[in-house]
Amino acid sequence: MAKLAIGLMSGTSGDGASLALCRFQKKNFNILKYRTYPFPKSLSNKIISGPSLNAGEISRLNIVLGEFFGNAAVKFLKASKISFRKTSVIGSHGQTIYHGPYERPRNTLQIGEPSVIAEKTGIPVVADFRMRDIAAGGQGAPLIPFFDEYFFGAGKARALQNIGGISNVTVTGKSVRTVAFDTGPGNCLIDWAVQKTTNGRLSFDSDGKIATSGAVDINAVREMANHPYFRKAPPKSTGRELFNEHFIPHRLKNGCPKILIATLTYFTAHTIHLSYKRFITSPVSEIIVSGGGALNKTLMSFLKILSSPIPVRSIEDYGIPAQAKEPAAFAFFALRALEGKINHLPATTGATRPAILGKIIPGKARDAGH
Repeated sequence: MAKLAIGLMSGTSGDGASLALCRFQKKNFNILKYRTYPFPKSLSNKIISGPSLNAGEISRLNIVLGEFFGNAAVKFLKASKISFRKTSVIGSHGQTIYHGPYERPRNTLQIGEPSVIAEKTGIPVVADFRMRDIAAGGQGAPLIPFFDEYFFGAGKARALQNIGGISNVTVTGKSVRTVAFDTGPGNCLIDWAVQKTTNGRLSFDSDGKIATSGAVDINAVREMANHPYFRKAPPKSTGRELFNEHFIPHRLKNGCPKILIATLTYFTAHTIHLSYKRFITSPVSEIIVSGGGALNKTLMSFLKILSSPIPVRSIEDYGIPAQAKEPAAFAFFALRALEGKINHLPATTGATRPAILGKIIPGKARDAGH
């Protein structure tokens, strides 16, 4: 029997909430509707400054984001003309404020209060997926590999490369053992550079137009690529805690804006390629790119040049919107949680055993005549 679920994702870029309405039946899924609701600039700025907020500010932001997510879900369902009652669950990843997988104790924090989402929609919500993986000895990320293996693992060996704020890859196929990890920065450094050099007039490099007009500082690329993270073997995950403005060499950061943006764009492609060379031993037939990075033509061009002769394609070539795969994955994880089924791959996160990720918030109370 087919089931409807909504996935709600707010990534490292902190630019908006992406929602996908999905139908799942056995080993098949369809994305029926997808939409991103941009955050107001003030909210986006607050999210990006998350690690420096005090407890009271984080507490308030948790509710503000819950309100935003809940309102977005209501608008989304109404626009989809789907009955709220027919939607089994909303899976909300939440907004990552801090990710400390190498600290002791390991920790991670996603906010966007799921109780508010459930109250506004009346639909059960599953959220806070990373924490159970942390509790089981993992890093809490990457989580998407379970979705990748479940739906794409029966075919030829492929690399499913997501380029959001952070980049992560899953290599899966019927003839290979699934390998997955965060390769490093995605759009986070590029977006920061665009916002800085345009005084906030632009929030990202649309189509990679700025990057294509600048020269790449290859010495800066080599300097940044020398960071220990890129030599660390999987399982591994990362976030804005490492890849932020302080990561960028001073001379590059304060030099020509076009060179800065071109160099960071090439660096993102370079670190993806470098990760493949170091940690992916199985040959792959193609690289399928999802996330906002798939829409950056210059980034895709760099990745195609570096990956040749392996073809690099956007996931849109397969009928899936570039930014819809991750929301779809959390819709699926939420359904699995409701069914009491495992919804992560311990081998890719470092968890010591399989677990059921996510905290379940019930939906609308049913009157029992009391």
